[in-house]
Amino acid sequence: MMNLPILQRMVLAVLTLWLVSLLIFVATELLPGDVASAILGQNGTPETLAALREQRGLNQPALKRYLQWLYPMLHGDLGRSLTNGRPIAEDLLPRLGNSLFLAAYAAVIAIPLAVLLGIASAVWRGTLFDRLTNGLTLLCISVPEFFVGYLLVMFLSVRLAWFPSLSMVSPETGLSERLYHCTLPMLTLVLVVLAHMLRMTRASVGAVMSSSYIETAVLKGIVNWRIVLSHALPNALAPVINVIAFNLAYLVVGVILVEVVFVYPGVGQLMVDAVTKRDLPVVQACGLLFGGTYILLNTTADLLAMWCNPRLRHGR
Repeated sequence: MMNLPILQRMVLAVLTLWLVSLLIFVATELLPGDVASAILGQNGTPETLAALREQRGLNQPALKRYLQWLYPMLHGDLGRSLTNGRPIAEDLLPRLGNSLFLAAYAAVIAIPLAVLLGIASAVWRGTLFDRLTNGLTLLCISVPEFFVGYLLVMFLSVRLAWFPSLSMVSPETGLSERLYHCTLPMLTLVLVVLAHMLRMTRASVGAVMSSSYIETAVLKGIVNWRIVLSHALPNALAPVINVIAFNLAYLVVGVILVEVVFVYPGVGQLMVDAVTKRDLPVVQACGLLFGGTYILLNTTADLLAMWCNPRLRHGR
């Protein structure tokens, strides 16, 4: 039988996803202009605009359009683009693969590095290493990711010519070439998410290291690395998992600015182009995809935290 707190979190995730779909639809309805004006431009007359809106169903009530959008979405049909009439899934899925590749590329480097540096900062608290890592993480948190990207382009691409400034990839691009072209956006994402994960790992492990049972282990003469790995880290794992899941969600959801800076063909770039063209079904599909990914990763983090800490499995 499924545990009650687990069931509550799953129901809450479904309810949150529905609220996200409602907010996305309302937000896109508030955008100025519509796709008919964007397609016809200055050549559009009131008659042609009305005919195009009638053809694309833009003159129907908002509630009816929401239900017509949501019901197929529940069955995996993302709808069709208003600008070219193509199924949205044909354009979205390849872009999703590119975004997931970039997120995985950054996560493989950022997560182990953040956990190791966070543990080292907690163990060597107050040392020069700890102060240096704290200063660098504060700097990375304070600087927007698009500015970090432009700095990397300036130094590593323009001045040193180590990496290309544009991350143009295609389905025919090989793995090694893809990794090379994605290096600068990967470094941008790593520098942004590394700081959050490192500081949370340091705080969690540091709080556990000040516990009385850790002091007892020290008095028993247990070596320091064994105390950290066997006693401190398992009890500090739940908040670390949460912050890792949060930053994984950011790597997928928060890549819009990074993809725009490096002209990377991902979901974020597709969403920006769709907003420019007022292609609302594409914007809504991208927004729902981002929201669903964020909710899924955070729900997974809650379930993993409950698995690591049995006390969280029982309601209070």
